[in-house]
Formats: sequence, structure tokens, C-alpha cells
Amino acid sequence: MELHNLNDIAAFVSSVNAGSFTAAAKQLGLTRSAVGKSVVRLEARLQVRLLNRTTRSLSMTDDGQVLYDRCVGVLQDLDDVEDALAFRRSTPSGRLRMSLPVALGRLHVLQHIECCLKDWPSLSMDITFSDRLVDLIDEGFDLAMRIGPPKEDSRLLTRTVAYQQMITCASPKYLAEHPQPKKPEDLSEHQCLHFVSGGRLLPWNFRVNGNSVPVTHSGRLQMDSAESLHQSAVAGLGIATLPSYVVNDDLRSGKLVQLLAGYAETAEPIRVIYPSKRHLSPKIRLFIDKLVEAWSPCPPWEQHSAEAKTKSSSK
Repeated sequence: MELHNLNDIAAFVSSVNAGSFTAAAKQLGLTRSAVGKSVVRLEARLQVRLLNRTTRSLSMTDDGQVLYDRCVGVLQDLDDVEDALAFRRSTPSGRLRMSLPVALGRLHVLQHIECCLKDWPSLSMDITFSDRLVDLIDEGFDLAMRIGPPKEDSRLLTRTVAYQQMITCASPKYLAEHPQPKKPEDLSEHQCLHFVSGGRLLPWNFRVNGNSVPVTHSGRLQMDSAESLHQSAVAGLGIATLPSYVVNDDLRSGKLVQLLAGYAETAEPIRVIYPSKRHLSPKIRLFIDKLVEAWSPCPPWEQHSAEAKTKSSSK
């Protein structure tokens, strides 16, 4: 599209919004005659009448309404592109407040935070490690990470940055002393290490005949820390179901063995959520963009597996 076409469209939209060529001319920094000629030129090019003109006001024709509805979005998109390009030239500064899941934050996001602080000296961060679902708006957080499908909230935007899977596993030591479970109901005969949240055991979900089936078999040990459950599973104290970002390294090294893989639920999205605003500050958008870049094409807990597949396929 040629530049004068965009100028004609801007003159048309401004004329509708302002209600007259004179008012539109003031907004655009042009003469009334220039605005009027732009609209006439646009009508001639489209071969339709866009505005009904009287000495007192302007009103849109049906064709004018169709064009206006489309052009408002186009001009908004152009404004957003300009904002985005200007934004890329900006540097994050100020204080960024975020809430992170305890294990995911400590094991994998903290190293990203360290890189951001090195790259952006004017940026400070306040980090809360909590598995509680914080209220970003009421509690004043700039962003948070959550795991699982999004919940409807018009005040928030969400961006998926990775996926993780819940993996049922045990140590070779435990499996040497106990028969390996073949199906979820076999877990009733085992020491199950469950995660506790809000005073209740969180069930393990398995995919059985296409349906999600929750299973809870409390053992002698239960905790509110995924990292502690992980250590207990490695020590041979029982079977645990833990996120892939916690156990993948030990599965590769043989410290843990995956169980009931055929019943595993599908992977869950790991999402960054942030308040819905037309203009995000550089500290929020660039932090998320940098995280997505660092975790592409796969997050750090999957990188060794991806590298192994690449080496295998190249042989």
C-alpha cells in the first residue's frame, strides 16, 4: 500500500471521529482542504461515496461504515507496530515483582533471572516463591507463572512458555524391594509420597480408557515441597508423581525409574500471566520475550533429551 493511501485512510477515520473536516484537520496538523481532498481521493479510488456532507456535519454512508470498521483496526495495528518497534529499543528499568512456583522457580527460572539482572543493570526484581495462586491485581504483582490450563479472567493475559508432564517414578532401590505397579490400582499396595496443599493430599491423575482418573493412596510420608518429595523418592522411601522439570535429570541418570508411563496424563502448559494493558512496560514484555527465547526450542529440563535425539538421528 502506498503512503498516500494510508494518509487518505487516516484523514477519513479522523474526519468520522472528529465529526468534521475542520476538526480532523486540527488533529492531523493539516488544512481543512487537504483533509477534504484526501477523502475525495479515497472515494474516487474505491468508487463509492463514503461520507454524506452537509454544511454542519458529516455522516457515514453504508459503504463508509464498512470501510471505517476495517480501517480503525488497521490504524490501531500500525500504532501497535510502532509501539513495538520503539519498545524494542527501550531498556527495562525499575522494579519487577513476580510470583513463581517454588520448584520450577528455584530450579529453572532463577538462572534466567540472574541473566536478566546482568543484562539490564537498571532493573531490580522482587521474587516470591509460592505454590499459592496469587491475585496479581490485588497483590500488586507484575507477572506470575502458573501450570495448567488458563482460567477465564478478563483482567489478565497469558502466554505459554513451555510444557511439563507429571511423571510417576521410584528409585531402583525401592523397586528392588517392592513389585513394580502395572496399573494405577496397584498403587494401593505401595508407599505413595503425596504432595499436600492447603491441608489436603493432591491426587495423582492417570489416563485410563481415555478418561482422567484421580488416585490417592496416602503413605507414611507426605509433604508440601516437590523438591523434598523428589529427594525422598530418590532415597527409596516410596513412589512419587512429580513434574518433569523436577525429575528428568534423575530419570536420565537412572536414579529414578518412570512407572505407569502408559497411563500418564498429557503434558500441561506452563504459562506466564500478567495484567491486561494495551501498553506493557519494557520490564514485563522483555522479561517474557527473553524467557521464551531461552526456553526455545525446548525448556532446560528437556534439552538433554533433545540433544540425544539429535545425535541419534545424525548417526
